[in-house]
Amino acid sequence: MAESPLYEIRDERFGALIVGSAALEELYRGCRWAEGPVWFSDLNVLIWSDIPNERMMRWSPDGGASVFRSPSNYVNGNTRDLQGRLISCEHGGRRVTRTEYDGRITVLADSYQGKRLNSPNDVVVRSDGSIWFTDPTYGIISDYEGHKTESEQGTRNVYRIDPVSGAILAVVTDFIQPNGLAFSPNEKRLFVADSGSAQHEVPSHIRVFDVAEDGTLGNGSYFCSIDNGNPDGFRFDVAGNLWCSAGDGVHCFAPDGKLLGKILVPQTVSNLTFGGPKKNRLFITATQSLYSIYVKANGAQHP
Repeated sequence: MAESPLYEIRDERFGALIVGSAALEELYRGCRWAEGPVWFSDLNVLIWSDIPNERMMRWSPDGGASVFRSPSNYVNGNTRDLQGRLISCEHGGRRVTRTEYDGRITVLADSYQGKRLNSPNDVVVRSDGSIWFTDPTYGIISDYEGHKTESEQGTRNVYRIDPVSGAILAVVTDFIQPNGLAFSPNEKRLFVADSGSAQHEVPSHIRVFDVAEDGTLGNGSYFCSIDNGNPDGFRFDVAGNLWCSAGDGVHCFAPDGKLLGKILVPQTVSNLTFGGPKKNRLFITATQSLYSIYVKANGAQHP
């Protein structure tokens, strides 16, 4: 496949994952920092966050874009639990919440060992019902995406919420700024981005951990690096390829960590998710805008 202004091909395998004739569609413009896209397949709707504007947005193929929730308490990352309920990370409330079917908000986590969380950022749900989230300090380092204050935790951790007891456990505590996270399709490995290079001289990389049956993590190691900007949100396709946000677009990595290619986006990409009836439409949040593009891959996330 010949190079195009839309794609940067690093490995011939990338050609089997992209649609050469597909267009990058700008579905909405008007955010200050778009983030946290989550697809509701049963409703044919995408929800995403516009953090500095303290609102959540909704997009559907038939209805276009509209405001879903305002004020949002500076919600960042979103996902769904096994019952289809919306799980959100609030910078403003420094907590992880669940939106019930009737619209009520249930707090799932707001502290650890008696101290307030920093500002939960991104969240995923495992098939056992456990909820995993990252807790960097982006929501408390200024008033732009939350409320400026000092960290009570002192560290920036990855946490697991037990599906039965609701107990919160810090499973990794040595990140500079843990950000996006996702499980491999078979859920045997957890991948976590470290975006600390935005403020520190550290690598722009994603780490990977083995996941034991009891939910504990082990064998943490390096998986891949981003060569433009910082790794933020990412998702897997069913073949185990990792699609990650970056400064110049979306980077696609093979299961062995090799960069296959890039989808070039005119704005800095923050996050992405697979959606549409066949989960072959990549929805991309990028600074001011929501984009989409069809690919030949199918997303592995649930529900």
